[in-house]
Amino acid sequence: MPSGSRPAGTGRLVTGVTWAVLLLGLWLWGHEAAEGFGGASGPTTGDMAAVGRPLRVELPPAHDPIAAAEPRRVEVPSLGIAAPVVGRGLDASGAIDPPPFEMPHTVGWFGPGTRPGAAGAALLVGHVDTDARPAVFYGLSAARPGEKVRITRSDGSVAEFTIDDVQVHPRDDFDPSKVYGPRDPRRAELRLITCGGTFDRAAGTYTANVVVSAYLTATETPEGS
Repeated sequence: MPSGSRPAGTGRLVTGVTWAVLLLGLWLWGHEAAEGFGGASGPTTGDMAAVGRPLRVELPPAHDPIAAAEPRRVEVPSLGIAAPVVGRGLDASGAIDPPPFEMPHTVGWFGPGTRPGAAGAALLVGHVDTDARPAVFYGLSAARPGEKVRITRSDGSVAEFTIDDVQVHPRDDFDPSKVYGPRDPRRAELRLITCGGTFDRAAGTYTANVVVSAYLTATETPEGS
């Protein structure tokens, strides 16, 4: 667990979570005209190492996408993650603007993109740690296929996703289309993104990103609806 002064921690929060999304603005610019946001991509393959992919894990069938609604809370029960979600846009550099460092236990959702539960890939980002303690997505790399991600939405419904893939994407070999694009454009998908690898002090960022992919498998409607 890193330690040090508050200024060092502040820089770590800002650069650590955002480096992998620095290309998002350019990727969106190149794909919106040709395919619309979230154009289809193939399965994540290549040099990206799987964190965990147990054999013989039977995954449930995909649920049809549901009406769009903004996320309010994310839970990963198997990891003890339960956090509020706030909408974020792109900053001046073209990265997703994460929650401020004063809010390390809040998750940022790329608001101009897909809403969780709608067709496409919704993007959620969170800090892995601060200079002094773990942050909201500190344990994200321990996620495994078959585990659940629950998103409470602004209409009171809960969209439940099943994790089907956990990948580590090295900074030097990062393909944004394989992270941000849906595996199947007919499905409602989710990406949970945080820092991975080691912290490169010279570069002021982490050497990799952990990306957890999931797809919609169940929904819960508000009582009385």
